[in-house]
Amino acid sequence: MRRLSLRTRLLLGVVLLAALGLAVADVATYRSLSSYLVQQVDQNLDQVHPQVELALLHSTGPIPPSVYGDCVQVRHLNGSVIPPTLCVPLGGFGYAAGGGAHFPSHVSLPDRPNTPDGDRVTYFTAGSYRVRAAIEGQRPDRILLIGQWLGPEDSTLHRLFLTELFVTLAVLAALAGLALWIIHLGLKPLRAIEATAVAITAGDLSQRVERADGETEVGRVGGALNAMLDRIEASDRRLRRFVGDASHELRTPLASVRAYAELFERGAATRPADLERAMAGITRESERMSVLVDDLLLLARLDEGRPLEREAVALDAIVAEAVDAAQVVDPERSYELDAEPAVVTGDRDRLRQIVDNLLANVRAHTPAGTAVRISVRSVGADAVLEVADSGPGLGSDDAARAFERFYRADESRARASGGVGLGLSIVAAVAQAHGGTVDVRSTPGGGATFRVVIPLAQA
Repeated sequence: MRRLSLRTRLLLGVVLLAALGLAVADVATYRSLSSYLVQQVDQNLDQVHPQVELALLHSTGPIPPSVYGDCVQVRHLNGSVIPPTLCVPLGGFGYAAGGGAHFPSHVSLPDRPNTPDGDRVTYFTAGSYRVRAAIEGQRPDRILLIGQWLGPEDSTLHRLFLTELFVTLAVLAALAGLALWIIHLGLKPLRAIEATAVAITAGDLSQRVERADGETEVGRVGGALNAMLDRIEASDRRLRRFVGDASHELRTPLASVRAYAELFERGAATRPADLERAMAGITRESERMSVLVDDLLLLARLDEGRPLEREAVALDAIVAEAVDAAQVVDPERSYELDAEPAVVTGDRDRLRQIVDNLLANVRAHTPAGTAVRISVRSVGADAVLEVADSGPGLGSDDAARAFERFYRADESRARASGGVGLGLSIVAAVAQAHGGTVDVRSTPGGGATFRVVIPLAQA
């Protein structure tokens, strides 16, 4: 069954369910009509038995054949037959006298009267006959059997059976055709989804499911597939850009290292000044590549969801240490710190990296001497870190893309300062790994304010 197509299974399910329902209806109709016809025969036997009783048990004289049933027989209580057994022709079917063989040799009658007249009556079917057997109250020593041939009733039931059979087959055939057409229409969107999936498997991520109606189950599947494809395509673009930018960033220091190596091969080893220059350049570019590779590895680990160190960290103390270090690196800049006690749970080194990267971003993108305001405070269940400057600020487009990897608001200045556009990406990734968020907005009066929110440690 599992190897059958969805269309075939749906069609089989509909046809089998319909066949079951029709069969139940046919059986119920057949049994109902059969019961009705038998009741009609029993009523007819009840109507003719008084005259038969008078004629055969009380010897009131002969009666016309049309009055009694097809066969009439009188027996002693011990089962012996009292001649004659009368069988009359009906509809071309005739039976000779002595046709009592149509009645069973033994008849089970009630032990007590079961009619208003005090008779003991029972009904049964013997072969093709419906038989009424009775012990009359006035002649308790006799059993009167009146049998009516069931040929017409059987013929009616046979015709009903054939009619039901042909009608059931016709209805099932029509239903199968209609179901096949409806299933074909219903599965058409699924075939479109299948074609789209095949195209995507071949590498075409631009394919989309057309007419994905959200009002239907298949339409919702198509809409979900389109949304998934949008995210996959966006991720693919980001990955391609990320790989391209990383390759571009590594190309420059590698080219420098190669140039210094060629300088060494051309005789710098015999010239102390050139040798020192080559070794210093190789060391500097190697360190630059190491920083870039370390940043890429950190982002990869955070993307994979690898767990960070989890310990109670005083965020205000980390920020104070970072500000002291920044003051030493850039003594001409004014750093204003306003820190309230705030304890978070996380990785101390990565949290320090958030602060260092934000302060380094200020140094790289604001003029020398620009004041920086740093604050740490507790707001509800969160610790909020803000780094605000009074520099040129960010445009709306730059602010929207500030945390993208390898994005630079000023390509030339970032390149000159050695930045590769990963600092703010690391800030966002580390904050997210700690269950927090980061955003940037314009500072009133000019400049930009970076805001990091991290949940406070549980008491």
